[in-house]
Amino acid sequence: MKLKLFSILSLVLFNEAFAQSERFYATTDAKSAIALKEKFPDEIQIINTNNQHAAVHLSEKAAEYLHHNVITHGPGYVYKSSPEEALSAIKVAKKSNRILDFTISQDALVNQAIGLVNAENIKSHILVMEAYGTRRHTTQQAKTSVQDLKTKWEGLIATSGRTDVSVRIVNHVGTPMPSLIFTINGNVSPSEYIIVGGHMDTISNAALAPGADDDASGIATITEMMRVLLDMNYKPAKTVEFMAYAAEEIGLVGSSEIAQDYASEGKNVLSYVQFDMTNYKGSSRDVYVSTDAYNSNDLNLFLIELMEHYNKTGAHAFTYGSTICNYGCSDHFSWAQNGFDAAFPFEASFSQSNPYIHSANDTLSRSNNTATHAAKFAKLGLEFIIETAKGSALSISETDKSLVEIYVKDKSLNYRFGKDSVESLAIIDTSGRQLIESKNLLSIGKVDLNKLNKGFYLAVFKTKSGKVITKKFILD
Repeated sequence: MKLKLFSILSLVLFNEAFAQSERFYATTDAKSAIALKEKFPDEIQIINTNNQHAAVHLSEKAAEYLHHNVITHGPGYVYKSSPEEALSAIKVAKKSNRILDFTISQDALVNQAIGLVNAENIKSHILVMEAYGTRRHTTQQAKTSVQDLKTKWEGLIATSGRTDVSVRIVNHVGTPMPSLIFTINGNVSPSEYIIVGGHMDTISNAALAPGADDDASGIATITEMMRVLLDMNYKPAKTVEFMAYAAEEIGLVGSSEIAQDYASEGKNVLSYVQFDMTNYKGSSRDVYVSTDAYNSNDLNLFLIELMEHYNKTGAHAFTYGSTICNYGCSDHFSWAQNGFDAAFPFEASFSQSNPYIHSANDTLSRSNNTATHAAKFAKLGLEFIIETAKGSALSISETDKSLVEIYVKDKSLNYRFGKDSVESLAIIDTSGRQLIESKNLLSIGKVDLNKLNKGFYLAVFKTKSGKVITKKFILD
């Protein structure tokens, strides 16, 4: 990572930090810690490092520099309440690299759900959150915004008449601002969790911190997902939770405490997806999947698989790409740091994302007073929830099974089609790049993979009848 010069005006941001005295404990990227030590030798102490991550004791000045001058989206560090907690955090197994048993078989439910997404609902919600003026974690507006969101979510439950849905407040050690969790209990495997989230707080170098995009857009997006699922009377097999976090901007405080609690309690979180900034279209493509090392390769590939299946063409079509977010850039990092599979689809390439965040100018007007971009993320979120929270994690639709079978042997992808015939095959990696394309294929055959490195891949078959079939595989 490369450090850059910063504006003196931005030094005011951490003057208000709750539970962060002049110096506090945190974890950060090891290279950033070393660079920070060279620039501000008296402002940071490196307690320990594992070559990739560092446990540090740093000043607000050093934290402010890290927050705004490392090439990253979020704070660039994760607040910890003690040296022991910081040391423990860098010892946690970060990524499982496991194969997730997620399949695509819920076409009817998913198509019903994404057809119900209403961008006007998202827009109205963003405007309500923008109107608080600021949601800095130490302010009364921050607490009020969480209580108001709780009332809104409870209203959705009351309208649905459901008794298997609940909302709860979560109070924190590291901030006076609470987080909020909305739960739909699973009716088959309630101890397995599918979780999505965003953050409630804002930060700015001015008195106002409206945070329309960062991250009212994410909160409004997941709220629209809830509304759609309840309107459909959707009852998941696995437990689904929606989380609105406190104090993301000062070191992922809310999500870090919650993810750590879930890990210590042994909760079986199958996957987590973050929605932080969904409504500013700064790049040519629509959804950018972050591919940092701590993210789950297989979960990223499943998001790509969903978009290939549901969003390639038609009324709900949108495009995707990949980008890099870096250390501690948003709340998904808290889940990854505690050993859970996590992913972060983002509104643009990070180099082209909303330039108005963390200022008084982060308003809906910067997104042309619409929420059409955020609606795409609501659709992706619904696709993810419905396809992962269904009955058996090993279930495969009969249609899918009859169409194609694949296996990898001797650096070749072997395939066999059933009744349909194949028109083309594309091989895509976890960053969304198409690496191989083959056309005019036989119904039974193989494709040479010798030019590919070891890793996770997606095979995308297109049949002559127009169907798109996706299959994940690992190349060892």
